[in-house]
Amino acid sequence: MATGSSVNPFNLSDSEEEAERRPDRVDNQRGSRDGPAGQLSGPLSPQADSEPTGLLSSNRTSPSVEGVSVAAAAAAGGGGAEVRVPLDVIAAQLLRDQYVLTALEFHTELLEAGRELPRLRDYFSNPGNFERQSGTPPACKDQGFGQSGQLNRAGSISTLDSLDFARYSDDGNRETDEHVAVLEFELRKAKETIQSLRANLTRAAESEVPSQERKNYKSSPEIQEAIRPLEKRALNFLVNEYLLKNNYKLSAITFSDENDDQDYELWDDVGLNIPKPPDLLQLYRSCGSHQTASREAVDAAVGVKLGELEVLATTKEALHTAEQTQQNVVVKDLEYQINLLNSEKHLLAEQIKKLQGEIDSLKIKNLTAPSFASESGKPVSDQVPHPVPIDNGQYLDITGPDAVSRTAQRDHIPNSIGTNANTHSDLPTAETLSAHLTKLKNQASQNKASVQFDQPNRKLSPAFHQALLSFCRMSADSRLGSEVSRIADSEESVTLMLGRCLPHIVPNVLLAKREELIPLILCTACLHPEPKERDQLLHILFNLIKRPDDEQRQMILTGCVAFARHVGATRVEAELLPQCWEQITHKYPERRLLVAESCGALAPYLPKEIRSSLVLSMLQQMLTEDKADMVREAVVKSLGIIMGYIDDPDKYTQGFELMLMALGDPSERVISAIHQVFVPAFAAWTTELGSLQSQLIPTLLSRIEKLLRKGEHILDEHKLHIYLSALQSLIPALFAVVIQNAPFTNIAKLHGEVLPIEVTRFPRPASPLQDVATIIGSREQLAVLLQLYDYQLEHEGTTGWDSLLWVVNQLLPQLIEIVGRINVASTTCVHEFSRFFWRLCRTFGKIFTNTKVKPQFQEILRLSEENIDATAGNGILTKATVPIYATGVLTCYNQEEDRKLLIGFLEDVMTTLSLSHAPLDSLKASFVELGANPAYHELLLTVLWYGVVHTSALVRCTAARMFELLVKGVNETLVAQRVVPALITLSSDPEISVRIATIPAFGTIMETVTQKELLERVKMQLASFLEDPQYQDQHSLQMEIIKTFGRVGPNAEPRFRDEFVLPHLHKLALGNNTQTVESKRQDIAMQLFEAYSALSCCFISEDLMVTHFMPGLRCLRTDMEHLSPEHEVILSSMIKECEQKVENKTVQEPQGSMSIAASLVSEDTKTKFLNKMGQLTTSGAMLANVFQRKK
Repeated sequence: MATGSSVNPFNLSDSEEEAERRPDRVDNQRGSRDGPAGQLSGPLSPQADSEPTGLLSSNRTSPSVEGVSVAAAAAAGGGGAEVRVPLDVIAAQLLRDQYVLTALEFHTELLEAGRELPRLRDYFSNPGNFERQSGTPPACKDQGFGQSGQLNRAGSISTLDSLDFARYSDDGNRETDEHVAVLEFELRKAKETIQSLRANLTRAAESEVPSQERKNYKSSPEIQEAIRPLEKRALNFLVNEYLLKNNYKLSAITFSDENDDQDYELWDDVGLNIPKPPDLLQLYRSCGSHQTASREAVDAAVGVKLGELEVLATTKEALHTAEQTQQNVVVKDLEYQINLLNSEKHLLAEQIKKLQGEIDSLKIKNLTAPSFASESGKPVSDQVPHPVPIDNGQYLDITGPDAVSRTAQRDHIPNSIGTNANTHSDLPTAETLSAHLTKLKNQASQNKASVQFDQPNRKLSPAFHQALLSFCRMSADSRLGSEVSRIADSEESVTLMLGRCLPHIVPNVLLAKREELIPLILCTACLHPEPKERDQLLHILFNLIKRPDDEQRQMILTGCVAFARHVGATRVEAELLPQCWEQITHKYPERRLLVAESCGALAPYLPKEIRSSLVLSMLQQMLTEDKADMVREAVVKSLGIIMGYIDDPDKYTQGFELMLMALGDPSERVISAIHQVFVPAFAAWTTELGSLQSQLIPTLLSRIEKLLRKGEHILDEHKLHIYLSALQSLIPALFAVVIQNAPFTNIAKLHGEVLPIEVTRFPRPASPLQDVATIIGSREQLAVLLQLYDYQLEHEGTTGWDSLLWVVNQLLPQLIEIVGRINVASTTCVHEFSRFFWRLCRTFGKIFTNTKVKPQFQEILRLSEENIDATAGNGILTKATVPIYATGVLTCYNQEEDRKLLIGFLEDVMTTLSLSHAPLDSLKASFVELGANPAYHELLLTVLWYGVVHTSALVRCTAARMFELLVKGVNETLVAQRVVPALITLSSDPEISVRIATIPAFGTIMETVTQKELLERVKMQLASFLEDPQYQDQHSLQMEIIKTFGRVGPNAEPRFRDEFVLPHLHKLALGNNTQTVESKRQDIAMQLFEAYSALSCCFISEDLMVTHFMPGLRCLRTDMEHLSPEHEVILSSMIKECEQKVENKTVQEPQGSMSIAASLVSEDTKTKFLNKMGQLTTSGAMLANVFQRKK
């Protein structure tokens, strides 16, 4: 038999078609032992068909090796000639003998090697080969197995859940079902491949450490062997299992997230064919107590050497012998252990009998000396206090002596036996039990000695005593009776009793007094040994009060902090945080407020990973979703505390976005909290990260610049306020960085007397966290640093001072550039930036302001006419730089030289703008911002007086217009002493433009001042403008007076309006009818229309209505008939309304007093007129009906 063709070790009488028609079955015995069908215990090594012995080198134990043995024998009998068995022959024999799993594995390995056999492919691709049939395979019939030899399908292939009954119905789609079956088979085959690869990886991981290193580890135990990947995965699985079993759910989640490359639901993910060890608790308990078997057991299924292959191949009985040997060894070992346990069982039974006798003797002694009633006649039960371990604690049971013996019999002995019966070495011996019994006797004698009662000299039987005492009304059957009958005599038993009783006590305590239970609940939760009971107690704590007020929440928070300090970070995470998480969406805001405050209060006592992940996410969710202002305020404060403890640099971006989100909150309470707590804490963290100057402040500045670029026409002032307020809150932290990183920091030592810091040295901080002294550490240390800081700036400069150079060379230029792009008309933006620069300069000090800030502004604000573009009006002096420099920088310090500098700057700006015919918006913004502070009124009047006496009429005209802005905020004394004289001086100015410029200021005085003398002086001056013949043809003067009357008339004194404004408006309207210049006539008419529209809402008497108001309207209507028909329609409606009012007054109140009805009509007319004024259109038909009444 030299060739494969001459040797036929298999019976090949069956054809391929017969093999396909044969009702094959899949062995489900392996499936029940190793897992689902198709999950092989080990891969078969793919070998070339030229080496048939390779099939025998696998360590997998197959159901039969007869065919392989014949092949080996044939190879041996051939004189060592190599026998080549075709792969198809092996496949045919495997299918014939129903070794389906082996054939499947063989087929898979051939596919991986790229050598697919048609026979195996066709067989496994046909679902019919795996259907349940009642027939018996021919092979089984030949071998005599009959029906019992049928190869059943594995449970994982066909179960009640997976069996598709539609496949066997008459109307089912068989083709579809067969396709589904094929797909299911392919899925199982893929899973088998995965398990096979995992097994290979497992073995590779086991053999990863070189043998030489293993020898080194064994020879030197002190050298720690590196953990293998397999060992790491196994330990990870056990640790996760331990955390879940002991309710450390949050830790388990965090642990699984950090090791996300492993499936903790399936042990097979650790490694295939790796037995699962006991849990960590069993490993800990059995550590050091493992005993080496007295006899060596030989595993015949593994460890076979290559030289033994011939012995294995010669006969099949060798395998059965080895298995039988192994089973015999196991049986003998088990029998040995059974005998050992039986012998110790008899020993324990004897000891139990001895203990029972001792207990009975003690019981008899107790019963023979009962206690009777005392001299007072009250029965007292005699009892022997006997320590009994109930619920892991000790109690004194007062239910009677029988309970003592029963409890001792039930608890002491079985517990001692059960505890020690786990291993052979820990089983109690006679000496141990005797010592235990002696201990019980001593305890009983001690208790009897400590509690003594008078014994009566009577000879009643114990049964009579017991029956007599039964008439004492005692109840131990209920829950409360059971608790009362057991008196705790140890700390642990007290804790257990409180854990049982508190859930029943709390609901019966008044809500207003429940905070008195907080110490009891917390102490019990701290000391209770049962996790479930602790969880219940903490749940009671957080739900103790329905809507806790501030004081009650403070008590609960104080208790939570004490609990955290006592139990440590692990239990805080596992027990307290879940309670917070449960109440995060509670319907009552007080409960959510408690959660928000708890997160901040517990932050120092939590693991750092939980602080920066779970707690931060909880607070972020509440900040985003909670609708209560007080809850979001507490959330912001807790976030600030978290920022003080966080140390994960990756959370910087999240913290920055949280800061911006909170700054955009609509509630002022939240905004205040963000500036008081969160921003300082976040700034302190960025300072430690070294990113305050490199990242945080530049990011805010870039966002401001981007906002200004987008909003050239419409600026989002709210967002600008958010960014700028954040920058303003960062100034103290920035200054602290500057002085802590100065060249003199190393020599800043506290020695001798330190000059105290002036109270006004720094702006008042919004909170202690924004106090520079708090940031530095102490006021003394800050005082030393400030002295060195001022000296360094004044004498030595900024060389080598990188932190300050960044402020001077990068921050200030960028800020000044941003200021120059702000719309000067936006008073809000001007005010915000002014406050920012004021805080910056006051924080960094006067020397810094004079030497670093002012020169940069002065370089840009070169006060000369060449710096103004009169045509475009876009010079730097027309921008917001002027008011921000004046109000934010020059007002930081209020000494004489500082005031002189401010006065000189404003005078120069006023002069330059006036002479350049430039817009005065920047100067007006400066006056408005400074005029809001009464301390600067005198200064501003000094500047205006400079303009009043200026030689240029343009400057005097500007000064006259500035008085209008200043009058409203100045007190009447200054108005009388400084403002009115200056205006009267200007009203007699040779230049008519200057005189006209005083009219708005005079009108404002009439609107705001109440002194009659002042009002008369102003009235006389205005009358001179109107009645002096030299002004009769002054069109611009008339326009300014009519405009002023329309502005101040509704708010002026009624007498001034009635006696001066209305008559002169009538006169001006009448004179405009004779105006020959069309353009002037139209301008006057439009101004008169605006003035009459404003005055129509005022109360006007009937006489004035008839004599001045209505005639003036008729004159104006005459002008509008030619100039603007649309306005003529409105005027006609106004005249008609006035006429109706007059008629109503005449009919209903002849005496001239208005009735209630007439008053209502008048009010209705006013309201309707104001509502319709904004509805003007070019359609005359619509305008005609604007003021008509509804019928």
